[in-house]
Amino acid sequence: MSSITGRARLDRRTKNLVKRLKRKDIAIINHDDIDEVAANSLIDIRPQAIINVQPSITGRYPAKGVYKILKAGIPVIDEVGEQIFEEIKEGSLIEIQGDQVFSAKKLVAAGKVLTLDEVERKLQKANQNIQVELDNFVDNTLEYAKKEKNILLGNLDVPYLKTHILNRHVLIVVRGSSYKEDLKTISSYIQEERPVLIGVDGGADALLEFGLKPDIIVGDMDSVSDTALHSGAEIVVHAYANGKAPGLERVQSMNLEASVCPMPGTSEDLAMILAWEYGASLIVAVGTHSNMIDFLEKGRKGMGSTFLVRLKVGSILVDARGVSQLYKQSLHSRYLLQLLVAALVPIVILLWVSPASKPFFRLLILQLRLLFGT
Repeated sequence: MSSITGRARLDRRTKNLVKRLKRKDIAIINHDDIDEVAANSLIDIRPQAIINVQPSITGRYPAKGVYKILKAGIPVIDEVGEQIFEEIKEGSLIEIQGDQVFSAKKLVAAGKVLTLDEVERKLQKANQNIQVELDNFVDNTLEYAKKEKNILLGNLDVPYLKTHILNRHVLIVVRGSSYKEDLKTISSYIQEERPVLIGVDGGADALLEFGLKPDIIVGDMDSVSDTALHSGAEIVVHAYANGKAPGLERVQSMNLEASVCPMPGTSEDLAMILAWEYGASLIVAVGTHSNMIDFLEKGRKGMGSTFLVRLKVGSILVDARGVSQLYKQSLHSRYLLQLLVAALVPIVILLWVSPASKPFFRLLILQLRLLFGT
Protein backbone atom coordinates (compact mmCIF):
# COMPACT_ATOMS: atom_id res chain seq x y z
CA MET A 1 0.00 0.00 0.00
CA SER A 2 1.41 3.42 -0.96
CA SER A 3 1.75 6.29 1.51
CA ILE A 4 -1.53 8.01 2.47
CA THR A 5 -1.76 11.46 4.08
CA GLY A 6 -4.92 13.05 5.46
CA ARG A 7 -6.72 14.67 8.39
CA ALA A 8 -7.58 12.33 11.25
CA ARG A 9 -11.18 11.98 12.36
CA LEU A 10 -11.55 9.71 15.35
CA ASP A 11 -14.38 8.42 17.48
CA ARG A 12 -14.99 5.26 19.47
CA ARG A 13 -18.50 5.11 18.03
CA THR A 14 -18.60 4.76 14.24
CA LYS A 15 -22.10 6.20 13.89
CA ASN A 16 -20.95 9.40 15.62
CA LEU A 17 -17.81 9.61 13.50
CA VAL A 18 -19.60 9.49 10.14
CA LYS A 19 -21.49 12.68 11.02
CA ARG A 20 -18.28 14.72 10.65
CA LEU A 21 -16.12 12.47 8.45
CA LYS A 22 -15.24 13.82 4.99
CA ARG A 23 -13.95 12.26 1.78
CA LYS A 24 -10.25 13.21 2.14
CA ASP A 25 -10.09 12.28 5.85
CA ILE A 26 -8.63 9.20 7.51
CA ALA A 27 -11.13 7.51 9.82
CA ILE A 28 -9.97 6.11 13.17
CA ILE A 29 -12.53 3.81 14.79
CA ASN A 30 -12.91 1.36 17.67
CA HIS A 31 -15.21 -1.24 16.12
CA ASP A 32 -14.78 -5.01 16.28
CA ASP A 33 -16.69 -7.09 13.70
CA ILE A 34 -17.77 -4.12 11.58
CA ASP A 35 -21.43 -4.50 10.63
CA GLU A 36 -22.90 -3.79 7.19
CA VAL A 37 -24.74 -0.63 8.26
CA ALA A 38 -21.54 0.93 9.62
CA ALA A 39 -19.65 -0.25 6.53
CA ASN A 40 -22.21 1.33 4.18
CA SER A 41 -22.08 4.64 6.06
CA LEU A 42 -18.27 4.70 5.71
CA ILE A 43 -18.39 3.66 2.04
CA ASP A 44 -20.85 6.47 1.27
CA ILE A 45 -18.28 9.01 2.51
CA ARG A 46 -15.23 7.19 1.05
CA PRO A 47 -12.43 8.26 3.42
CA GLN A 48 -8.87 7.72 2.20
CA ALA A 49 -8.33 4.92 4.72
CA ILE A 50 -9.76 3.39 7.89
CA ILE A 51 -7.67 2.68 10.99
CA ASN A 52 -9.32 0.33 13.47
CA VAL A 53 -8.27 -0.18 17.08
CA GLN A 54 -10.09 -3.53 17.15
CA PRO A 55 -10.11 -6.50 14.74
CA SER A 56 -12.54 -5.58 11.96
CA ILE A 57 -13.51 -9.25 11.70
CA THR A 58 -12.84 -11.71 14.52
CA GLY A 59 -14.16 -14.84 12.83
CA ARG A 60 -16.70 -15.39 15.62
CA TYR A 61 -19.56 -14.89 13.17
CA PRO A 62 -19.74 -13.79 9.51
CA ALA A 63 -19.49 -10.00 9.88
CA LYS A 64 -19.29 -8.82 6.28
CA GLY A 65 -18.75 -5.10 6.87
CA VAL A 66 -15.01 -4.97 6.34
CA TYR A 67 -15.32 -7.19 3.27
CA LYS A 68 -17.61 -4.58 1.69
CA ILE A 69 -15.19 -1.78 2.66
CA LEU A 70 -12.23 -3.52 1.02
CA LYS A 71 -14.28 -4.35 -2.09
CA ALA A 72 -15.06 -0.62 -2.33
CA GLY A 73 -11.32 0.04 -2.55
CA ILE A 74 -10.85 1.61 0.89
CA PRO A 75 -7.71 0.33 2.71
CA VAL A 76 -8.07 -0.84 6.33
CA ILE A 77 -5.32 -0.95 8.99
CA ASP A 78 -6.38 -3.30 11.78
CA GLU A 79 -5.62 -3.72 15.49
CA VAL A 80 -3.43 -0.64 16.04
CA GLY A 81 -4.17 -0.48 19.78
CA GLU A 82 -6.08 1.92 22.05
CA GLN A 83 -3.11 4.28 22.48
CA ILE A 84 -3.83 5.88 19.11
CA PHE A 85 -6.70 7.80 20.69
CA GLU A 86 -4.20 9.38 23.09
CA GLU A 87 -1.50 10.03 20.49
CA ILE A 88 -3.61 11.64 17.75
CA LYS A 89 -5.88 14.66 18.03
CA GLU A 90 -8.99 15.35 15.98
CA GLY A 91 -8.14 17.06 12.70
CA SER A 92 -4.38 16.54 12.93
CA LEU A 93 -2.45 15.60 9.80
CA ILE A 94 -1.32 11.96 9.83
CA GLU A 95 0.45 9.67 7.39
CA ILE A 96 0.08 5.94 6.78
CA GLN A 97 3.11 4.07 5.48
CA GLY A 98 2.34 0.40 5.01
CA ASP A 99 1.04 -0.84 8.37
CA GLN A 100 2.46 2.11 10.36
CA VAL A 101 0.81 5.40 11.35
CA PHE A 102 2.83 8.62 11.76
CA SER A 103 1.91 11.98 13.25
CA ALA A 104 4.39 14.88 12.93
CA LYS A 105 6.86 12.31 11.55
CA LYS A 106 6.61 10.33 14.78
CA LEU A 107 5.49 6.69 14.77
CA VAL A 108 2.33 6.59 16.91
CA ALA A 109 0.79 3.21 16.04
CA ALA A 110 1.25 0.07 13.98
CA GLY A 111 -1.15 -2.66 12.97
CA LYS A 112 -1.73 -4.89 10.00
CA VAL A 113 -3.05 -4.16 6.54
CA LEU A 114 -6.14 -6.24 5.86
CA THR A 115 -6.47 -8.01 2.51
CA LEU A 116 -9.49 -9.51 0.81
CA ASP A 117 -7.91 -12.97 0.92
CA GLU A 118 -7.45 -12.79 4.68
CA VAL A 119 -11.01 -11.54 5.23
CA GLU A 120 -12.42 -14.30 3.03
CA ARG A 121 -10.55 -16.90 5.10
CA LYS A 122 -11.98 -15.44 8.31
CA LEU A 123 -15.48 -15.48 6.82
CA GLN A 124 -15.06 -19.18 6.02
CA LYS A 125 -13.92 -19.79 9.60
CA ALA A 126 -16.91 -17.82 10.89
CA ASN A 127 -19.32 -19.91 8.83
CA GLN A 128 -17.83 -23.04 10.41
CA ASN A 129 -18.16 -21.49 13.88
CA ILE A 130 -21.75 -20.37 13.40
CA GLN A 131 -23.24 -23.47 15.08
CA VAL A 132 -21.57 -22.60 18.39
CA GLU A 133 -22.83 -19.02 18.20
CA LEU A 134 -26.32 -20.24 17.31
CA ASP A 135 -26.48 -22.52 20.35
CA ASN A 136 -25.47 -19.67 22.67
CA PHE A 137 -27.82 -17.24 20.94
CA VAL A 138 -30.84 -19.55 21.24
CA ASP A 139 -30.13 -20.20 24.95
CA ASN A 140 -29.88 -16.47 25.67
CA THR A 141 -33.00 -15.71 23.62
CA LEU A 142 -35.12 -18.22 25.54
CA GLU A 143 -33.71 -17.10 28.89
CA TYR A 144 -34.54 -13.43 28.24
CA ALA A 145 -37.94 -14.32 26.73
CA LYS A 146 -38.93 -16.03 29.99
CA LYS A 147 -37.90 -12.97 32.02
CA GLU A 148 -39.57 -10.42 29.75
CA LYS A 149 -42.77 -12.17 28.65
CA ASN A 150 -44.98 -10.66 31.36
CA ILE A 151 -43.72 -7.14 30.66
CA LEU A 152 -44.07 -7.32 26.89
CA LEU A 153 -47.18 -9.45 26.52
CA GLY A 154 -49.06 -8.02 29.49
CA ASN A 155 -50.59 -4.57 29.89
CA LEU A 156 -47.78 -2.24 28.90
CA ASP A 157 -48.24 1.38 29.98
CA VAL A 158 -47.75 3.19 26.65
CA PRO A 159 -47.50 6.99 26.45
CA TYR A 160 -50.23 9.18 24.98
CA LEU A 161 -49.77 9.93 21.26
CA LYS A 162 -51.43 12.77 19.36
CA THR A 163 -50.88 11.10 15.98
CA HIS A 164 -53.96 9.23 14.73
CA ILE A 165 -53.02 5.56 14.19
CA LEU A 166 -56.30 3.64 14.60
CA ASN A 167 -57.14 1.61 11.46
CA ARG A 168 -54.24 3.14 9.53
CA HIS A 169 -51.10 1.61 8.05
CA VAL A 170 -47.89 2.33 9.95
CA LEU A 171 -44.45 2.35 8.30
CA ILE A 172 -41.57 1.79 10.73
CA VAL A 173 -38.13 2.72 9.36
CA VAL A 174 -34.86 1.61 10.93
CA ARG A 175 -31.55 2.53 9.36
CA GLY A 176 -30.60 -1.11 8.84
CA SER A 177 -29.25 -3.12 5.96
CA SER A 178 -30.61 -2.14 2.49
CA TYR A 179 -33.04 0.43 3.94
CA LYS A 180 -32.42 2.88 1.07
CA GLU A 181 -33.16 0.36 -1.67
CA ASP A 182 -36.23 -0.93 0.18
CA LEU A 183 -37.65 2.56 0.70
CA LYS A 184 -37.21 3.28 -3.02
CA THR A 185 -39.02 0.05 -3.90
CA ILE A 186 -42.07 0.82 -1.73
CA SER A 187 -42.20 4.54 -2.63
CA SER A 188 -45.41 4.08 -4.64
CA TYR A 189 -47.01 2.33 -1.63
CA ILE A 190 -46.08 5.28 0.59
CA GLN A 191 -47.55 7.80 -1.86
CA GLU A 192 -50.81 5.87 -2.30
CA GLU A 193 -51.45 4.67 1.27
CA ARG A 194 -50.00 7.63 3.21
CA PRO A 195 -49.09 5.52 6.26
CA VAL A 196 -48.11 6.90 9.66
CA LEU A 197 -44.32 7.28 9.50
CA ILE A 198 -42.31 6.18 12.54
CA GLY A 199 -38.55 6.67 12.46
CA VAL A 200 -36.52 4.64 14.93
CA ASP A 201 -33.55 6.84 15.92
CA GLY A 202 -31.56 7.33 12.67
CA GLY A 203 -34.55 5.98 10.76
CA ALA A 204 -36.07 9.46 11.12
CA ASP A 205 -33.15 10.86 9.12
CA ALA A 206 -33.62 8.08 6.56
CA LEU A 207 -37.19 9.32 6.03
CA LEU A 208 -36.00 12.91 5.66
CA GLU A 209 -33.46 11.77 3.03
CA PHE A 210 -36.43 10.64 0.92
CA GLY A 211 -38.37 13.86 1.44
CA LEU A 212 -40.70 12.26 4.00
CA LYS A 213 -41.48 13.88 7.34
CA PRO A 214 -41.65 11.45 10.28
CA ASP A 215 -44.82 11.61 12.36
CA ILE A 216 -43.20 9.93 15.37
CA ILE A 217 -39.58 9.41 16.40
CA VAL A 218 -38.86 6.52 18.78
CA GLY A 219 -35.49 5.65 20.30
CA ASP A 220 -32.79 6.40 22.82
CA MET A 221 -31.88 9.49 20.75
CA ASP A 222 -28.22 8.59 20.30
CA SER A 223 -28.12 8.46 16.49
CA VAL A 224 -30.90 10.82 15.36
CA SER A 225 -29.92 14.27 14.06
CA ASP A 226 -30.95 17.61 15.52
CA THR A 227 -32.69 18.33 12.20
CA ALA A 228 -34.92 15.28 12.57
CA LEU A 229 -35.75 16.10 16.20
CA HIS A 230 -36.78 19.62 15.13
CA SER A 231 -38.94 18.30 12.27
CA GLY A 232 -42.12 18.55 14.32
CA ALA A 233 -42.52 14.82 14.93
CA GLU A 234 -43.78 13.45 18.24
CA ILE A 235 -40.84 12.15 20.26
CA VAL A 236 -40.94 8.99 22.37
CA VAL A 237 -37.77 8.31 24.35
CA HIS A 238 -37.09 4.63 24.90
CA ALA A 239 -36.14 4.05 28.54
CA TYR A 240 -34.70 1.02 30.27
CA ALA A 241 -37.12 -1.28 32.10
CA ASN A 242 -36.12 0.47 35.35
CA GLY A 243 -37.31 3.82 33.97
CA LYS A 244 -33.89 5.39 33.32
CA ALA A 245 -33.90 7.31 30.02
CA PRO A 246 -30.44 8.63 29.02
CA GLY A 247 -31.80 10.13 25.78
CA LEU A 248 -34.29 12.40 27.56
CA GLU A 249 -31.61 14.89 28.63
CA ARG A 250 -30.65 15.61 25.02
CA VAL A 251 -34.26 16.24 23.98
CA GLN A 252 -34.93 18.50 26.96
CA SER A 253 -31.72 20.46 26.29
CA MET A 254 -33.25 21.34 22.89
CA ASN A 255 -36.47 22.56 24.58
CA LEU A 256 -38.51 19.85 22.89
CA GLU A 257 -41.40 17.89 24.38
CA ALA A 258 -41.05 14.12 24.67
CA SER A 259 -42.81 11.13 26.17
CA VAL A 260 -40.89 8.40 27.97
CA CYS A 261 -41.70 4.70 27.67
CA PRO A 262 -39.75 2.14 29.71
CA MET A 263 -39.58 -1.27 28.01
CA PRO A 264 -37.00 -4.04 27.66
CA GLY A 265 -35.67 -4.83 24.21
CA THR A 266 -34.88 -2.57 21.27
CA SER A 267 -36.38 0.73 20.17
CA GLU A 268 -37.84 -0.91 17.06
CA ASP A 269 -39.65 -3.35 19.37
CA LEU A 270 -41.16 -0.34 21.14
CA ALA A 271 -42.20 1.22 17.82
CA MET A 272 -44.07 -1.96 16.86
CA ILE A 273 -45.76 -2.17 20.27
CA LEU A 274 -46.92 1.46 19.99
CA ALA A 275 -48.40 0.83 16.54
CA TRP A 276 -50.14 -2.32 17.82
CA GLU A 277 -51.51 -0.74 21.02
CA TYR A 278 -52.92 2.23 19.10
CA GLY A 279 -54.82 0.01 16.65
CA ALA A 280 -52.80 0.04 13.43
CA SER A 281 -54.40 -2.05 10.69
CA LEU A 282 -51.02 -2.94 9.19
CA ILE A 283 -47.39 -2.50 10.25
CA VAL A 284 -44.77 -2.33 7.48
CA ALA A 285 -41.17 -2.53 8.72
CA VAL A 286 -38.08 -1.45 6.76
CA GLY A 287 -34.49 -2.06 7.89
CA THR A 288 -35.42 -3.85 11.11
CA HIS A 289 -33.24 -6.43 12.85
CA SER A 290 -34.70 -9.90 12.87
CA ASN A 291 -31.96 -12.54 12.76
CA MET A 292 -28.96 -13.71 14.75
CA ILE A 293 -26.31 -11.88 12.70
CA ASP A 294 -28.25 -8.61 13.06
CA PHE A 295 -28.26 -8.89 16.83
CA LEU A 296 -24.68 -10.05 17.17
CA GLU A 297 -23.63 -7.03 15.10
CA LYS A 298 -25.48 -4.82 17.58
CA GLY A 299 -23.63 -6.49 20.46
CA ARG A 300 -26.72 -8.36 21.71
CA LYS A 301 -26.42 -11.97 22.80
CA GLY A 302 -30.10 -12.81 22.26
CA MET A 303 -33.37 -11.50 20.82
CA GLY A 304 -35.92 -12.47 23.47
CA SER A 305 -37.88 -9.21 23.34
CA THR A 306 -37.96 -9.10 19.54
CA PHE A 307 -39.12 -12.71 19.43
CA LEU A 308 -42.00 -11.92 21.80
CA VAL A 309 -42.97 -8.67 20.09
CA ARG A 310 -43.12 -10.33 16.67
CA LEU A 311 -45.27 -13.09 18.14
CA LYS A 312 -47.63 -10.41 19.41
CA VAL A 313 -47.88 -8.21 16.30
CA GLY A 314 -47.18 -10.89 13.68
CA SER A 315 -50.74 -11.00 12.34
CA ILE A 316 -50.48 -7.43 11.01
CA LEU A 317 -46.70 -7.21 10.44
CA VAL A 318 -45.18 -7.07 6.95
CA ASP A 319 -41.39 -7.13 7.06
CA ALA A 320 -40.29 -5.25 3.93
CA ARG A 321 -36.58 -5.66 4.59
CA GLY A 322 -34.89 -6.90 1.44
CA VAL A 323 -37.98 -6.34 -0.71
CA SER A 324 -35.73 -4.49 -3.18
CA GLN A 325 -33.96 -7.80 -3.86
CA LEU A 326 -37.29 -9.47 -4.63
CA TYR A 327 -38.75 -6.85 -6.94
CA LYS A 328 -36.73 -4.84 -9.41
CA GLN A 329 -38.60 -2.01 -11.11
CA SER A 330 -37.47 -2.46 -14.70
CA LEU A 331 -39.19 -2.83 -18.06
CA HIS A 332 -38.24 -5.84 -20.16
CA SER A 333 -37.89 -5.39 -23.93
CA ARG A 334 -40.87 -7.64 -24.65
CA TYR A 335 -43.08 -5.43 -22.45
CA LEU A 336 -41.90 -2.37 -24.36
CA LEU A 337 -42.69 -4.09 -27.68
CA GLN A 338 -46.18 -5.03 -26.48
CA LEU A 339 -46.72 -1.45 -25.31
CA LEU A 340 -45.60 -0.09 -28.70
CA VAL A 341 -47.91 -2.46 -30.63
CA ALA A 342 -50.84 -1.58 -28.34
CA ALA A 343 -50.22 2.14 -29.00
CA LEU A 344 -49.94 1.68 -32.80
CA VAL A 345 -53.14 -0.37 -33.27
CA PRO A 346 -55.63 2.48 -32.64
CA ILE A 347 -53.49 4.86 -34.75
CA VAL A 348 -53.54 2.46 -37.72
CA ILE A 349 -57.30 1.94 -37.37
CA LEU A 350 -57.94 5.69 -37.28
CA LEU A 351 -55.78 6.25 -40.36
CA TRP A 352 -57.52 3.39 -42.20
CA VAL A 353 -61.04 4.74 -41.67
CA SER A 354 -60.11 8.40 -42.21
CA PRO A 355 -61.19 9.71 -45.69
CA ALA A 356 -58.06 11.84 -45.88
CA SER A 357 -55.71 8.89 -45.52
CA LYS A 358 -57.56 6.36 -47.77
CA PRO A 359 -55.72 7.40 -50.99
CA PHE A 360 -52.42 6.89 -49.19
CA PHE A 361 -53.34 3.34 -48.14
CA ARG A 362 -54.62 2.49 -51.66
CA LEU A 363 -51.32 3.71 -53.13
CA LEU A 364 -49.40 1.68 -50.53
CA ILE A 365 -51.36 -1.51 -51.38
CA LEU A 366 -50.79 -0.93 -55.10
CA GLN A 367 -47.04 -0.52 -54.57
CA LEU A 368 -46.93 -3.76 -52.54
CA ARG A 369 -48.79 -5.66 -55.30
CA LEU A 370 -46.38 -4.40 -57.94
CA LEU A 371 -43.43 -5.29 -55.69
CA PHE A 372 -44.55 -8.87 -55.10
CA GLY A 373 -46.07 -9.36 -58.56
CA THR A 374 -49.61 -10.14 -57.39
